[in-house]
Amino acid sequence: MCPRNLRELVKEVRKQLGLSQEELAHELGVSIATINRWENAKTVPFKLARAQFNAFCAKMTKQGKLKLPAKGEE
Repeated sequence: MCPRNLRELVKEVRKQLGLSQEELAHELGVSIATINRWENAKTVPFKLARAQFNAFCAKMTKQGKLKLPAKGEE
């Protein structure tokens, strides 16, 4: 996903899972401020944080808790 779409992706993931910024931050092992900056397009995640976010999304999708658009449908 392009960085400009990251803010929408993070918000969509939180919305579908019913998580607060604090709860998502805890799941990913990052600070609340980090999630807030991602959602407000102040920063983009470093490679490790992005990998953690992608792995979290994959896990939630596999468990049937999250449905994200396929590439090209974004």
